[in-house]
Amino acid sequence: MTNKESLQRHLLQLDNRGYKAYKDIKGNYEFSEFTLIIDYVQGDPFASPSKFRVIVPPNITQIPSELFNSRSREIALRDYLTRQFDKAAHSISSKRGTGKSGLIAVTLFGQEVVERTSAFIISSNTSDIEDLGGVELRFAVGLPAGGRSILGRQAAEMLCEDIPEIVSNSLKYANLNAAECRRHVETVEDADWLRQQLAQNGLVAFVADGSILPRRTGVDDRPLLNNAVAFQSPPSLKVEFNCPNRGLMSGMGIPAGITLIVGGGYHGKSTLLRAIELGVYNRIPGDGREFVVTNPAAVKIRAEDGRSVAGVDISPFINHLPQGRDTAQFYTGNASGSTSQAANIIETLEVGRMPVLLVDEDTAATNFMIRDRRMQELIAKDKEPITPFIDKVKLLYADCGVSTILVMGGSGDYFDVADTVIAIENFQADDVTGKAKEIAKNYSTTRADEGGKFFGKITQRVPIPASLDPSRGRRDVRVKVRDVDELAFGTEEIDLGAVEQIVDSGQLRAIAAAMVYAKQQYMDGKRTLSEIIDLVMADIEAQGMDILSPFPEGDFAMFRRFELAAAINRLRSLSVVPK
Repeated sequence: MTNKESLQRHLLQLDNRGYKAYKDIKGNYEFSEFTLIIDYVQGDPFASPSKFRVIVPPNITQIPSELFNSRSREIALRDYLTRQFDKAAHSISSKRGTGKSGLIAVTLFGQEVVERTSAFIISSNTSDIEDLGGVELRFAVGLPAGGRSILGRQAAEMLCEDIPEIVSNSLKYANLNAAECRRHVETVEDADWLRQQLAQNGLVAFVADGSILPRRTGVDDRPLLNNAVAFQSPPSLKVEFNCPNRGLMSGMGIPAGITLIVGGGYHGKSTLLRAIELGVYNRIPGDGREFVVTNPAAVKIRAEDGRSVAGVDISPFINHLPQGRDTAQFYTGNASGSTSQAANIIETLEVGRMPVLLVDEDTAATNFMIRDRRMQELIAKDKEPITPFIDKVKLLYADCGVSTILVMGGSGDYFDVADTVIAIENFQADDVTGKAKEIAKNYSTTRADEGGKFFGKITQRVPIPASLDPSRGRRDVRVKVRDVDELAFGTEEIDLGAVEQIVDSGQLRAIAAAMVYAKQQYMDGKRTLSEIIDLVMADIEAQGMDILSPFPEGDFAMFRRFELAAAINRLRSLSVVPK
């Protein structure tokens, strides 16, 4: 292992040489307060940046163990340190030449606190510092270039002056805001604890009093600053919890079963559902939705015209298609609104463990959601292939234990099947269940129930290994991520724009790597998709996300089984056989 001084000399000697000569600096370097590890060096100033790590020992960081003495606290602390490193890097690093020259950056992130591979806590094995933790921080560096020539002096300044300053400002506890750090950790711990209380209290979601649900804009996920209305629970749905850190907290508990969210346009129905939808994740302090928590298996369901569907048994919802098309093994490269929504539900049930379905009428297929009495009279059931969701939603709960939260402002027919009805007016909730049931009784729809006695069978599918091919040209593996909604997998482009609970580009990178891992390790033409995903998730749980990459990866973020399944299911080359 060489040191800072030798790295500095080497970089000065490389000045004005061709850019590929930077490859020589790969390796480990001992600085006075940390070890710098250069894992990968870019071959061109316009290519993906080089991959660096720093390992800072506990005696330097001086981070108290109480900030990482549980899984929840550790993930929160790692998130906080990542954000602090990012802040310090932005304040110091600057453009130094062409391409990505001068870049020092960590993975991108938003309001959510998810487990990332950008930072790790290193516990000490030395007895005299056993109450402290060290840090491994992974980041990207754009090595400086003039054209395609090395700028050695600028590189030496970046690596030997800027990086030590960033490390000191962001990873040494003495230089951090201790109160802010503790608040970050305790907020996440309380949210995790609240989420764990839901099932045992018969709830699927909790919205804390005082939450700020509206966002600044549709593309800015930060809380609305002006005229934001703080949420207050209706008395009949109010529950209280005694959190580990914040103490007593009250809010609206949404019970298991079928819940309708109703109200006029622009009053906040979809805003509430969006907060619940993202309540599967923790959030940073100050987000306004820190204590909106949801069953971890809650999945947003929507229509998705044009998606591909591979061998899904959608017969619980759709049968007797024209031309005798099979719905027990339904294939299409261009699904309609109704067939895509049916497939999205069945695929969720296929890999889920009693999930909670979240549906907004704004993004649902009307003919899939409801068939009123007049339409039943005009078009007989034997002429209509679709069994509407209204006639299956109670069977889903009775047969499969699957709750549903549904935004529905356009059809009172759902009053008949709802267990709870919440009205939203100016972002405030009111329990109108009794009134809705009275209306349903006084104004009977007389529509016929078309759902049958049982929900129907969930058929497991076995992926054909050859149908998942990550290769392209001479490369055995070629995957590329664009933002949070598009994934290039081999020669295929996977559109994930309608998978709304992918919130971090790092999640999509990890999903892409997990698809390759699943293909290489577990797809054998015998295991079902659900079994394959079980094995992949178990490996990650046991060994971390680093098992998905041949070298230390700093921009992976943890994903759920549902989003991994969603990516595989939207691969247009996917072929399956029923189990």
